[in-house]
Amino acid sequence: MKILLTLVLLTLVIFPAYAQEQSEQQVVLTDKGTLQVGLSTIPAHPQLGEQTKLKIDFINKNTKAVQEHIDYSITVTKKDIQVFGIPLTHTAIGSVTIPYEFQEAGEYKVSVDVQGIVFQPIPTETASFTISVGKELQPKNGCLIATAAFGSELAPQVQFLREYRDNTIMSTTIGSSFINAFNTVYYTFSPTVADVERNNPILQEFVRDGITPLLGILQIAKLSTIGNDELSVLTSGMMTSSLIGAAYLWPAGLVAKSIREGSRSRIIIAITAISITLALTLISFVIGNVYFMMVSTSALVLSFIGAGAMFSSWTIWKIIEKIRITFL
Repeated sequence: MKILLTLVLLTLVIFPAYAQEQSEQQVVLTDKGTLQVGLSTIPAHPQLGEQTKLKIDFINKNTKAVQEHIDYSITVTKKDIQVFGIPLTHTAIGSVTIPYEFQEAGEYKVSVDVQGIVFQPIPTETASFTISVGKELQPKNGCLIATAAFGSELAPQVQFLREYRDNTIMSTTIGSSFINAFNTVYYTFSPTVADVERNNPILQEFVRDGITPLLGILQIAKLSTIGNDELSVLTSGMMTSSLIGAAYLWPAGLVAKSIREGSRSRIIIAITAISITLALTLISFVIGNVYFMMVSTSALVLSFIGAGAMFSSWTIWKIIEKIRITFL
């Protein structure tokens, strides 16, 4: 039970890139076409009585990078009546996050007026957006923790993670079941973690470094996936989970003496866990029970992560032992 609980907690740390809490960024061209403006909300579904953060990026339409040094103002209206506004101000980094607590449910219009770029005044250009408050919509969502780490939904790393999640994993029943199960848990604390991360450059750097091996593993998985059918995604997912366990959890395995020594009982337990969870996943898919599939796919991922960690730890320990014998 302790081993399973540890794997669950570690999985929640390893897979932050897939959390879906910040809304998909809406990107529109200003009415005069000089630059693009992106808007997303945190949380993805704004509710009454809760603080909503409006995340706005000013984007160079040619380079697709965030445009620095923008003079802007913001107006939020409901049925043509202004409920909130930001007067003309300047952002040096080209990205702002504005908190606001909506008091009524309904559709709101967010107008962003741009009046200067790189300290040069320009005729006012406007980008308009519509957001819904108090309604559970189903838009595509972004990668919350990765976005906070890399600073923008437009970062190549974030776009890759989102594309891999939406176009590969979520394209199958088995894959989407796992993501839905994961998000059910991760939703409870991901906004707080992301908020702390955005205000802590050291933590941002740490998360970026931590995500880098995951990006490499997913690149391998993407190249090894032939098509987006259930079997291909399932096979790719098992390989990916093993590599994640090997890359991130090998230090934990070195601590356990039975793993270092390649305990036969541990190997039997790992094989049994994989066999049972794989069988349960296939059964849940055949009978089409969504909740059963959410549980079985999560258990399958955990079992392969554990197996990957055990094998890598044992291999590293054997290499260390061989070096020690050779030189001592």
